[in-house]
Amino acid sequence: MKKIFLFVFLLLSFIGFCQIKLVSWNVENLGKSKSNEEIAFMANLLNQYDLVALQEVVAGYGGTQAVARLADALNRKGSQWNYTVSDPTSSTPSKTERYAFLWKTASVKKIGKASLEKIYATQMEREPYLCTFEYGNKQFIAISFHAITKSKQPEREIKYFQFFPSTYSKSNLIIMGDFNCPQSHSVFNPLRKMGFASALVNQKTSLKRSIKNGQYLASEFDNIFFPKSNVKKLGSGVVLFYHNFPSLRQARTISDHCPIWMEFSLN
Repeated sequence: MKKIFLFVFLLLSFIGFCQIKLVSWNVENLGKSKSNEEIAFMANLLNQYDLVALQEVVAGYGGTQAVARLADALNRKGSQWNYTVSDPTSSTPSKTERYAFLWKTASVKKIGKASLEKIYATQMEREPYLCTFEYGNKQFIAISFHAITKSKQPEREIKYFQFFPSTYSKSNLIIMGDFNCPQSHSVFNPLRKMGFASALVNQKTSLKRSIKNGQYLASEFDNIFFPKSNVKKLGSGVVLFYHNFPSLRQARTISDHCPIWMEFSLN
């Protein structure tokens, strides 16, 4: 009987190890203006995940410093975290920014060097940030992206993602970020035809400037796309962090977007 219990325990531990919780968040100008209290709040929110992808990190030194402060706050929670920050994107000065990945070292291992995408950089205002990660002896490429605003037709950039599966890995590509475009848009059809699915469907993720008719959320902009044949989605959702604040205005000091998450395993 003891052997059976031990086997079940080891099996459940193995299954748990082979799952990963990913969160993607447009943190809206993460830089030196973020207070220690705000950084601490973000760390409390993100600590339950294994891998964090951040968009809209300030391009100046304050952005890199803020990510380091966030990593330090996460490390104080008990688990060991590491991080990588991109170079500034090759955008116009007013649009350039950085990306960042943070991960629990006990859950995820970074393989090689993370880098900004080079092949399609001239077609994208803020070229995506790519990094290969490994867990359970399996690898996947995390791609973080922040598209141009809706008024500037982000589909003009998004259309290039249809070439990524053949340019990079055909199997374990996970594309995430703020697309400023809903997953129902036809620009995502080529990815869907290649077997990709979105973690969220008909789910708004950005915050309104003020509450209207009891509604806090504005637009369906953030999402995570993954190949169904190689990535098994176990759960997904939106972190409605604004409920922790007395007003929407105060919540927006953290970000004007909610974090989105997906729990998955690799086939």
